[in-house]
Formats: sequence, structure tokens, C-alpha cells
Amino acid sequence: MESALAVPRLPPHDPRTPALSVVDMHTGGEPLRIVLAGCPEVEGPTLLAKRRYIRQHLDYVRRRLMFEPRGHRDMYGAVLVQSELPDAHLGVLFLHNEGYSSMCGHAVLALGRFALDFGLVPAPAAGTCEARVNIHCPCGLVTAFVECKGGRSCGPVRFHSVPAFVLASDLMVDVPGHGKVVVDIAYGGAFYALVSAEKFGLDICSAKTRDLVNTASVVTEAVKAQFKITHPDNEDLSFLYGTILTDGKDAYSEEPTTNICVFADEQVDRSPTGSGVTARIALQYHKGLLKLNQTRIFKSSATGSVFTGKAVREAKCGDFKAVIVEVSGQAHYTGAASLTVEDDDPLKDGFLLK
Repeated sequence: MESALAVPRLPPHDPRTPALSVVDMHTGGEPLRIVLAGCPEVEGPTLLAKRRYIRQHLDYVRRRLMFEPRGHRDMYGAVLVQSELPDAHLGVLFLHNEGYSSMCGHAVLALGRFALDFGLVPAPAAGTCEARVNIHCPCGLVTAFVECKGGRSCGPVRFHSVPAFVLASDLMVDVPGHGKVVVDIAYGGAFYALVSAEKFGLDICSAKTRDLVNTASVVTEAVKAQFKITHPDNEDLSFLYGTILTDGKDAYSEEPTTNICVFADEQVDRSPTGSGVTARIALQYHKGLLKLNQTRIFKSSATGSVFTGKAVREAKCGDFKAVIVEVSGQAHYTGAASLTVEDDDPLKDGFLLK
């Protein structure tokens, strides 16, 4: 019996549906499921066109990857595609429980390792201690820098963001059950509402996750209803991704600042959120609370995992003053699998418990 099981074989499945071969990773506790093979071709001349195509024609792939029984409501995924940008080593489409993101920092940190280890970028020269990986995300080109030894990844990864900026500062929003609340809206590859949990009588470090999720979700819906999100360059990027509740410690300090990000359909990020760190750095720089190259430590209230972030240089996005942000964190491999589908399985396209 043991020798028979030692040879990997696929279980019975619909032969018309290729198995989805995946590699699973996590960054700061936040999962990433990377599709190696089995995904139908994602058509489109540009990455944003491919994002529209997969949403309109291949959404069952996302559901099979993300939803139960193969995933869970907080699973996150990445489908690798060709990029139209000559400098990009790879393009990526991000998947979550509601749809398709424009940016994901924890995924970029993981994909940096993955791209180097799986040969998606040229092998670094002998003696090189850091490899560069250009990843085309829906928000634009993001560069990851991967610590390496002997041509393989090791240690932390850092990335440089697209231009990050503040869309609205000190915005008054009527939040049901809480009255008028001042929030900020910042962009770190995706738009977030940013607000201290203390404004809702919650301690970000000790409150129950369910209470934080409920509060963040109410804020998200209130902002969507009362404020128009517009990206200066592309309408495809003009949406509010979620809300980040913070400890309110925005002034520069060597001590960690804690937050939790609730995005998509009440999905909870286990990491400090790479694009959220980018947005928080942009906001702190905008308010004069942070200088260029001052490093801050960001801690997840969900897991205690940490990222670091700093504004490395000023930039522009449309008419907005922006900054390029460097975010650093550690990604880890957790496994690999082949996900199959039986044609007579009534739950083959997955489900989510509400």
C-alpha cells in the first residue's frame, strides 16, 4: 500500500477539465495560491484587458481556486500571464473571494521568490546577493528585489511600488451607527479608506476580529456611497478595495504601528498588507509625519507578522503628488498540489459560507 501511494497520481476527474497545478505560499500569514498550469488562456492585448477577460469568461477558475472545498473565503491567488511591457519578467492577475484586485503587496513579495526559484527570470550572476524581478501588476510595473544565494531565493524580499498618493485627506463620512467620522483615502496600487479603530471604540490589538471586520465593512460601504473614487490614469483602477483600521499611530516612531485590512467581500488580510503599507506611507508622507527613507514597522493585528515600509522618492500620478514606497517582508513556501474537478460534483465551482 505504501509503495502504491508513493507514486503521485491524479484522482478521477473530468478529462475535459485540466487539473489546476498550483504552488501555495504565504507572506506574513496571508496565503497565495499561484497557478502553474491548467488555466485556460487569458486573452487580451494588455494586462488590464486580460483582467477584464478573465472576469467575464473564466471566473469559474477563480471560484474553483479560491472557494471551498479547495480553498476558503480568505484564500488569495495569482494567475501568471504574458505582459505587454518589454521590461516585465511576468504579468500577474490577482484573485480573491470577490473578484480581481489591482495590486497585492504580499503576493508581489511571494512572487519575487517564486519567479527566481522557478526560472522565470534570468539566473543571477555568480556572487549576486539580490535578484531583480519586474512584475507587471494591473496597477502598473512593480519591481521586487529578492535576496539570493547560489541562484536561489533566501531571506526577505522588498519591492518598489507604483506612485502612491492621497486621494482625499480628512474626509467627513456619515458611517451608519457611528455618525460623522473623519477618514483618509489613499492609493498604494489599490484605494483604501484609512481610519483609527479608536474612533469606533475598538482597540486594534485586542478587539475581536469579527468586530473589526464589521466596522471596516460599514466604513467601506459608507465611503463607496458618499465619495467617488477616481484614478487619474485609468478607470479600471477607480474603485475602493477596502478599509484599513489602524492604531492611529501615524507620526514617525521606531515602534511598530498596527493595522488590519478588510477588503473585497469581508476578506481579512493576515499580513500587514503590502499595498496597505504603501498607502499608509503615502498618507504619512503627505501629512508631513514622515520623511523620505525613514523606515516604519507595520504589524498585523491578526497574526503579529510585520512588514517594513519607507518612502524612497517623490513621484507624480496625474496631478497628484506621490511617492514610490519600498515594502519589505518574508514569504514562505507551504506546498504544491493538483486541484481536480469531477464533472458530476454539484460543488465543482466552489461555495462560500456567509
